[in-house]
Amino acid sequence: IEAEVQRRKQLIHQSVERKAIISKSYKRKHPEVYILQESFLAPDFLEIVRYCTSPDAHLHGLLRYIESFSDKRIYRLPVFTEEFCQAFVDELENFEQSDMPKGRPNTMNNYGVLLNELGIDETFITPLREKYLRPITALLYPDFGGASLDSHKAFVVKYSLHEDLDLSSHYDNAEVTLNVSLGKDFTEGNLYFGDFSQDSTPVPKYIEIEHVGAQGLLHRGGQIHGALPIASGERWNLIIWMRSSAIRNQLCPMCNKKPELVEAEGFGDGFTETLEDDAPETVSLCSLW
Repeated sequence: IEAEVQRRKQLIHQSVERKAIISKSYKRKHPEVYILQESFLAPDFLEIVRYCTSPDAHLHGLLRYIESFSDKRIYRLPVFTEEFCQAFVDELENFEQSDMPKGRPNTMNNYGVLLNELGIDETFITPLREKYLRPITALLYPDFGGASLDSHKAFVVKYSLHEDLDLSSHYDNAEVTLNVSLGKDFTEGNLYFGDFSQDSTPVPKYIEIEHVGAQGLLHRGGQIHGALPIASGERWNLIIWMRSSAIRNQLCPMCNKKPELVEAEGFGDGFTETLEDDAPETVSLCSLW
């Protein structure tokens, strides 16, 4: 356990070093995909956002625009255009084939890219979360900080026959998660969802949901889920763990305790600590987890 604690403490410093090297030396193939443009977003997604930002928007009205699954508060909606997905995956493959240092998303995914290291966080993911996703999550998850999602961790994972095939059951270090299928061509590999992490049921009930290209699934971070093995091809997924400091400052979702905070670079794990003189908040990590 002590070795794992020390490993995690080094992760942020190593990430900062990799980001600096990538920023200085990596030659981008599609520089346009690094800055969010409205043309990247599916017309139906923009229509959903327009509804959610209208004065009389409400949950039942939103549900007419998106697909919902069972009672688990899992929703599917269009997000990007096919053209953007193709260009984005091409950029990611170009990065993978480069000799740049690469930090992997987590201990469960051995292939993929941390988007903050690639330089996509501030100019793409942050405006996507603030301007487009938060009006939607505010209606879908008001009890999970959907209106106050103020930080995130964004990464891309890759599944292929000779690399990672699947993903075991887990829940996310997030209040709300967006999972978008970017492509490419693949068969099988459905996502499955079980119970909420804090529910105690003797026999978990799982449902399977198919991934649709350029579309995303929104779910609560604490929803237990995983990915079944793909049977052929290759799949890239964009994952955004969205966090609300107002929620997680009360209870760390990973250790289920009041967080004891240590300072971090960037968004950290989305906790904040208000200083005594009411100075701007700093983003922190839960040292217990």
